[in-house]
Amino acid sequence: MQQADSAPPAHLRVQGGTRQDRATALDGLPLPPLLLPPVDAHRRLRGPYTAAGTIARALVPGVLAADPELVRRHDIELLSAAPELAAIVPNSRETLTSMALPAERTRFYARLRTRRIANGLVEFVRDALPVLDHDGPRRLVVENAEHAETTDEEFLAALLRRVGPGTLTVVLCGAHSPDDGVLAPALDRHTTAVPVTPTVAAPASSTDEPAWRWVASDGLLDGPDGTAARTAYEALSAAERAALHDRRAAHLRRTEELSLTLGALPYHLERGSDPVREAVPVLWAASDHCLVNGFYTAVVDYGRRGQHLVDGRENTAQWWKFGVQLGLALSMLGRTKEAEAVYDEARLLSTDPAVHMACAYSTAMLYTRHNDPADRDEKKAKSLLNGAIATASLLHDRVEQAFQSAFYKNGRALVEVNLGDPEEALRLVTECIDDLDRQLTPDEHRLHRSVLKNNRARVYAGLGRLDEALADYAVVIDQDPNHAEHYLERGNLLRRLGRGDEALADYSRALSLSPPFPEIYYNRGDLRLSRGDVAGALADFSYVIEQDPEFVDAYVNRAGIHLGAGDLAAALEDARAGLRLDPANAHLHTAVGQALAEGGELAEAEAAYDRAVDADATLVSALSGRAGVRYEAGRLQDALDDLCRAVELDPKDAALRYNRAFLYQESGRRQEALEDLELAAVLDPEDAEIAEALSALRGRPDAA
Repeated sequence: MQQADSAPPAHLRVQGGTRQDRATALDGLPLPPLLLPPVDAHRRLRGPYTAAGTIARALVPGVLAADPELVRRHDIELLSAAPELAAIVPNSRETLTSMALPAERTRFYARLRTRRIANGLVEFVRDALPVLDHDGPRRLVVENAEHAETTDEEFLAALLRRVGPGTLTVVLCGAHSPDDGVLAPALDRHTTAVPVTPTVAAPASSTDEPAWRWVASDGLLDGPDGTAARTAYEALSAAERAALHDRRAAHLRRTEELSLTLGALPYHLERGSDPVREAVPVLWAASDHCLVNGFYTAVVDYGRRGQHLVDGRENTAQWWKFGVQLGLALSMLGRTKEAEAVYDEARLLSTDPAVHMACAYSTAMLYTRHNDPADRDEKKAKSLLNGAIATASLLHDRVEQAFQSAFYKNGRALVEVNLGDPEEALRLVTECIDDLDRQLTPDEHRLHRSVLKNNRARVYAGLGRLDEALADYAVVIDQDPNHAEHYLERGNLLRRLGRGDEALADYSRALSLSPPFPEIYYNRGDLRLSRGDVAGALADFSYVIEQDPEFVDAYVNRAGIHLGAGDLAAALEDARAGLRLDPANAHLHTAVGQALAEGGELAEAEAAYDRAVDADATLVSALSGRAGVRYEAGRLQDALDDLCRAVELDPKDAALRYNRAFLYQESGRRQEALEDLELAAVLDPEDAEIAEALSALRGRPDAA
């Protein structure tokens, strides 16, 4: 492919042929210099963040020397992608969740956490380029993009979307295009295709043993050399192949790089001479690492592979170690039918009370939390939890009995909330807190005790007992000061109480403790807008959309800001972008209607308002907006009907009554107009227009 000198730079996708063919296809193109040698994204190498971790390990030392604050600001993301960096990058934001022992884990990260990490990594790469004193744009080549793990797919998709090719030209290469996932649509939207002409070449001469070259490449050698090496490998006996994999595994172990234990090491141990003894513990450690970090797609992969090696009938305990993590990961990913199948199989294989308690709880969570709403069954969930609570009461170990009882009662409290009985939920959670405080030492199960107080704060908030909720949040934050969501929740509560400055402080603190978190920026933007900080709100909503282009409410609010500023084109662009995501969004149809009306396109505006009212017949702004365009079109009664409905829905809105009074006057209904204006003046005594209109109407003889 040739690009004209005047053509704008573009990210590229290079598909087909071999790695050498793809490199040849890039020769001669006007591309900037390489940022670093080509990166391989194949998940087999290092599992989650294979590509992102490679980039981080290459860039961090230089950035750390030039701008340590940039590294510190992204320490969570960098250590998530490249855990080996812990030797030079301290983690300054540990939480009870990240530090909990396996036996004490009762809180897990949301599945969207990896999207936040991806955005943070993109910002690190973008901001690192000027720090590293590059004198112009750079090029990043990523091979095997179609084999990237989900975490890398999210990172690469965000990189394509958020960093312009004039800063960093991203070149994604592969034998074929990704079939699905988040990367495929990003490639379609943000890259230009580079055609590849496959070549036929003879294998290069080499003194290396061909079969060993195949294994040493982790099975990724391609082209003629790869074909020859793989043929030699497959010609060996099973024992000879296993010996080569053992040899490669021994080499990988000597590197002592954690990320290799998530990719290449288990790959070779599974094919080595003793996969059950060697691969199973490595797969479980990989699963455990990824579960703690919220890499749920990887947990599913390791769990399936581990269970494939373990005979569940002969070693039920080991099978269930994978099963409990596999089921949780599937639940978090919304793959609830698969999760329930794991729990059903565990019940068939095991007679261990602990397994049956855990399966009862986990299945209950499917029916009260994880399933699609149509598939939820709160009564079934409650019955399962009652069984778990009953079994837990029979445990003999003091700590285990107290913890398990509290854990399952806390689960039932969620069911009670969903069944509409928050008082019973409050009783259960308080009972759990009191029992654990009485039966455990202060250092035992700190995470779950924090979870319980957090849950009680939520129940208090739902009951309107806001001061008690704040008291619990104060305790939780004192115990777990680096957990961002505590500050988000307390900030929301403080806003309800009208304590805006404190809410803003909590939102800002939450943002300092987390990778980029769109929901917090959205909440802060909404609060800023309500306090008149339009510029701050616009910045927050724009950043939300930059991080998450599917965040519909941010389009709603930003469109409103553009309307307020008179930027009708920007308002229409945002509203229509939001409607592509949520075609039935009444607020966005209203924004379209308002922009079109202010632009003089009354018929089109009324059609937009019609769609808004069809979507939500109680949306006052749509009714009042439609009233305006109907009045302009000369349909006074239709306009009055809309305003009457709007006033009925919001009788304390002074502006609605003022507008209806105007229409009443136009209709000759002066007494009704007077009544509206008098009430409007009471509702908003500072409004000069209302006062003037009321005075004028009172002064007219026919208004007496």
